[in-house]
Formats: sequence, structure tokens, C-alpha cells
Amino acid sequence: METAFAQQPIILASGSPRRQESFRLLGLPFICFPANVDETPPPDMSPRHVAEHLAVRKVMAVADKLGMRNKELETEDCISLVDQVTAHGLQTTAQFLSPHSSFLIFGADTIVVLENEIFGKPLNRSEAGKMLNRLAGCRHEVITAMALHNRETGKTDSRSASCEVFFGPLAEAEIEWYLNTGEWEGAAGAYRLQERGACLISSINGSPGAVVGLPLRDFFVMLKDNGYQCGA
Repeated sequence: METAFAQQPIILASGSPRRQESFRLLGLPFICFPANVDETPPPDMSPRHVAEHLAVRKVMAVADKLGMRNKELETEDCISLVDQVTAHGLQTTAQFLSPHSSFLIFGADTIVVLENEIFGKPLNRSEAGKMLNRLAGCRHEVITAMALHNRETGKTDSRSASCEVFFGPLAEAEIEWYLNTGEWEGAAGAYRLQERGACLISSINGSPGAVVGLPLRDFFVMLKDNGYQCGA
């Protein structure tokens, strides 16, 4: 397949530092433009469909924003876009915002599922503590869904990866220790595998990248399938 996008940055519909780190690890140029959408799970959907729905919602929200005129975008968004477009030595911001510009938009969503109940990002420390108490000593599933939107064709590809995570038993003091780290903030299920949250986990089965928030192999294949060859 032709690598039509190889020299262009991907628009990353996420402010996640971990996803940005993954893009840098792969040497992928990107422009960060967080979607900032409501992540409330829709009712009557399977967990996997919820994750995919939210990932698609994020890329479409960014696509809609980029289709607006500059003055209709929030001032902060405009400043961020101008700075990043300039840094990449791209065309003018007005051309970049054109709905027909051939940029890819990537978004992802990670959810934690215990007994068919979805655990998103805790709103506060108390909610994080309740999540960790529920997860302690149990097996749960982590699903990361990815969506890649082609602004030129209007097509969106979505797919997902999952992983079984086994938590060891946790004493209240251990949960308090972890809450004090602050890692629970902004983390689905109130923990981060790639940081001190690894101390809570006895084993995993499946794609560890799904837990971290970006399954690299699946992402790598997704880009290739959509004409973007890493390293090209």
C-alpha cells in the first residue's frame, strides 16, 4: 500500500502523556489536539463497543473542530495549533484546518471492566479508593480501543485490544500508599501499570499495551493498513 501520509504528522486527539511518549518512541510526528469529550459510557453497549464508541467520538470531535473557521475555535486551541503547525514546518494553519486536508486523526480510549461493570477515570480520591478495593484480589479486563480517521476520505477505522489483569490482595495500608502517589488521577481503574501501579498486579494475560493505553503492535498494524508506514 502507498504511504501517502508518511511525511505528515498525525493529529493526536489526546492529551495523554503516555500516548505522546508512544508516538515519540515510534518516531511518529504528531500534533496534539485533545478532544475533551464527555466520556460517559453509553447505555446498553458491551464494554468493547463502549471503548470503540468513545475512541471514534474523540476523533470525530476533533475532525468537527478542525472543520470550523479559526475564529470559531477556542483561542487556546488556535494558539496551540499555530505553534505546532509552525514547528512542523507545515502549510498555513488555514490550509491545515481545511476539511479536505489529507491528515489522519488518531484517538484512543481505555476502560477497565470488572464483572461487566466499566471503571473509567475516578473523579476523586474517594472514588479511586473504592475502585482499588473492588479490584483487589480479583481478575479484570482492560480494553483499549483505537480509532483512525482519514480527513480526506472521511473513513474511520476502529479496532481494539484487551488484556486480563490479576490484582494481588491489597491491605488498606497498601491502597492508601498507592492513593498517596497520585497516580490514580486520570487513570482508568485508578492505577497505572507502567508506573508504581505494577506493585498491585500479580500477573497479566494479553496485550500489556492495552493496559498502558496504546497497544503498539495493533497500532503499528493499523497505521500500515491505512497507508502510513512507520519509518518511511
